[in-house]
Amino acid sequence: MPHDDTVDDLLAYIDAAPSPYHAVAEAAARLQAAGFTRLDERDAWPPPPGRHLIIRGGTLVAWVVEGERSPTAGFRIVGAHTDSPNLRVKPRPDTASAGYRQVGVEVYGGALLNSWLDRDLGLSGRVALAGGTGPEVRLLRIDRPLLRIPQLAIHLDRGVNEQGLKLNPQQHLTPVWGLGPRDEGGFRRIVASELGVAPERIVGWDLMTHDLAPATRLGVDGELLSAPRLDNLLSCHAAVAALLAVLEAPGAGRAVPLICLFDHEEVGSQSTQGADSAVLATVIERVVAGAGGDREALHRTLAASVCVSADGAHATHPNYPERHEPDHHIRLNGGPVLKLNANARYATDAVSGAWVAEACARAGVPLQHFVVRSDLPCGSTIGPVTAARLGIPTADVGAPQLAMHAARELCGAEDPGLLTRALTAFLDPP
Repeated sequence: MPHDDTVDDLLAYIDAAPSPYHAVAEAAARLQAAGFTRLDERDAWPPPPGRHLIIRGGTLVAWVVEGERSPTAGFRIVGAHTDSPNLRVKPRPDTASAGYRQVGVEVYGGALLNSWLDRDLGLSGRVALAGGTGPEVRLLRIDRPLLRIPQLAIHLDRGVNEQGLKLNPQQHLTPVWGLGPRDEGGFRRIVASELGVAPERIVGWDLMTHDLAPATRLGVDGELLSAPRLDNLLSCHAAVAALLAVLEAPGAGRAVPLICLFDHEEVGSQSTQGADSAVLATVIERVVAGAGGDREALHRTLAASVCVSADGAHATHPNYPERHEPDHHIRLNGGPVLKLNANARYATDAVSGAWVAEACARAGVPLQHFVVRSDLPCGSTIGPVTAARLGIPTADVGAPQLAMHAARELCGAEDPGLLTRALTAFLDPP
């Protein structure tokens, strides 16, 4: 298939972002290279015009007020999330069994547990160090094969192929990283050595495992992408790329383009930086106030705003077509997917969906429609949470994929570019 720079850039972004904190750091670096200034939430913010961003843990919010753009015309918001299901390191991780040194981990989110077996795993995340005026936070990334969770040999589990693999997260998902007895404090010493600090300076961490195999093209014709964390770094990448793209024609639309890459979507969004926090509402209020607007102006701005929740969508699985709604088959490289659910597990309704359809039509991008089978439960996204907190019409849309929540996922090579074009058109309407 023809070369697509979007694919190469997406793969590079995913490889640079093994944790939500790295995903935010990489997104911020790309935005700052285009003239965005990072603001501190503790400081007074400058009035418009300007290109700005904030970072709160694993969450980033970025917006542009310049040219003819004004909060009085409302916000065009694209939300996504930086976190993915994985295995996260416990506070006291040093453990051992049967002569093996191991690291205690806890399952984060709805991970497909079997997909983490027999993989070479690294460590990434952030570490808090004791400092003179408060904690000092450092990013950590170890791309060496430190950890592995070996599967039990079939000779000792003869019925596994007929009865299915059954995993207890406490018993069966403790990675091996050496031989010998329990080494109390060993994990902390390794982390300290990587950071070049004394072990006693470490006061806490948010560390997790990541698959060491790089993101890559797949298939005889290179039509597919195989990568970790497609859910939802693909959408984060598309949101950043779309925001950068609308800078080329500032003021083409008067609405303020804003992207919000939230953390903790996979565990319910209820945190200081999740979609169910006040972070997005606070940013919007401060931007409106910085432009001279009062409380009345804020509510008028919210009423004029529209949001897209960008998250992965389920493609129809070739080996399990019966698990999908028969009249709503979703194909890879078929374009973005508008997700609907009668019970509001997705935020899309007729009106918000029309905004997405109109953007896709202007961008020349095909649009697919997904509903879950009526006899299966439906997942959810940041869409309903954002819509409820802010009262903003919101639509759920995303690129189709297979193996969602596995350690590695699969999508079409054309879909990242199609989603980016659609989000670009949405952020900067005529």
